[in-house]
Amino acid sequence: MASSSTLAELFERFRHEAFRLETLDDYSGSGNTDAYRAFQAGRPQPEGYNAAWVAELRRLAHEGKRVYRVHVLRRPLTEYLRFELGWGYRTGMTGGEEFFVLDVTDAPNPLEGVPDFWLFDSTDTAVMGYDDHGAYQGARVLPAAEAERFVAHRDLALAHAEPFADWWAEHGG
Repeated sequence: MASSSTLAELFERFRHEAFRLETLDDYSGSGNTDAYRAFQAGRPQPEGYNAAWVAELRRLAHEGKRVYRVHVLRRPLTEYLRFELGWGYRTGMTGGEEFFVLDVTDAPNPLEGVPDFWLFDSTDTAVMGYDDHGAYQGARVLPAAEAERFVAHRDLALAHAEPFADWWAEHGG
């Protein structure tokens, strides 16, 4: 896959699996700002929250495609992470997305310095860019030759992570 591809094209073309590594504790500048403000104000999650993403996840699952992610985090959770995990992850699960948590509160981070990324079919990588306020700055699609390094990051993340539902039952809420 040429590095001139876009993240959207990689999402459209993947055949088997899309993996996401999240490493930030605040993505509040990247979208869903109205929902985040509602969360901050203590309002209940709106009915149909993230409905378009859930529908896309269901379509992908129906096609036999897996979407899953690991979030590297530490407690106590930031207000944004309470929102993302409590509203976003729990909603995404209803569409079939799988979530894992790599909690580094009491352990060294095995992925220190690894950026946020999407990895598609273990062959195509898009490194995500964010500013200091969690605002999305775009994705840089890497040449296919670099995918092996990100496959190793994915495998390491999964080896140290636990299923979100288990982690949330103990630490969330």
